[in-house]
Amino acid sequence: MSDVAWVFPGQGSQRVGMGKALAERSAAARAVFETVDSALGFPLSQTIFEGPDEALVSTKNQQPAILATSIAYFTVLREEGSLPDPVCVAGHSLGEYTALVAAGALDLADAARIVRRRGELMEEHGRGGMVAVLGLDDAVLEEVARETGVEVANFNAPGQTTLSGRSDALEAAAALAKERGARRVVTLPVNGAFHSSLMQPVAEALWPMIEAAPMREPIAPLIADVDARPLRDPDAIRAELLEQITASVRWVDVVRAAHEHGARRFFEIGPGKVLSGLISRIVPGVEAVPVEPLLG
Repeated sequence: MSDVAWVFPGQGSQRVGMGKALAERSAAARAVFETVDSALGFPLSQTIFEGPDEALVSTKNQQPAILATSIAYFTVLREEGSLPDPVCVAGHSLGEYTALVAAGALDLADAARIVRRRGELMEEHGRGGMVAVLGLDDAVLEEVARETGVEVANFNAPGQTTLSGRSDALEAAAALAKERGARRVVTLPVNGAFHSSLMQPVAEALWPMIEAAPMREPIAPLIADVDARPLRDPDAIRAELLEQITASVRWVDVVRAAHEHGARRFFEIGPGKVLSGLISRIVPGVEAVPVEPLLG
């Protein structure tokens, strides 16, 4: 039985030039970017490879860009035989779409169109913001959220959690979190209160695309961001993709559930190494491998 989990990053892992050298030397990687360009009807790969940065960081571009780059990495690693079969897959927020493409549940072109629209809607309905709170127990922070009217967006690692909400409520939450013992509170450079009830219009508008996209059973279960359940049923996966827009990303629970499922080696397939650092903190002793350095 495999002891490998495939994990895929979400927003914030992008950088101009990611995947460019790989696409230049690999026909398989090049085909991934061409598929995404064709699905979207414009050359997103040009923005990924050349920038400018302000265009790539835009949510509507960033989401399909990270998806495309991550699948390009994945395709080359599989072609080379250097990525073992998984016991489970997972993705941080946006990364769930990438995980489903890699696991054979969702076509790349469909995923690209959905996450492009997801990004457009998040920009359109962007209200409020997010802050990262470091060094405060989750139970204390959840009480802070209740008292100030914000919501916990991401349980990223022990003592590393993010809050979403309206700007005035976030200011109150930040002050109260510091008062309750937070080591640091950092305002995140995002244009909306992601993974909160303020994203409900996004969920409602995106659902027809999620519902219409052909979905197959993945080759390994997806550990759901919302509640860390292992999912194989296509309808349950669609429901997860809808719910995660407004619900917390429980990454700590996801990683622990993957470990309970048998994962001892976590391959972070995509740009950067943020997830590998989080995983090492959540389950010390496992092997967390960012694949980008393996691609040369």
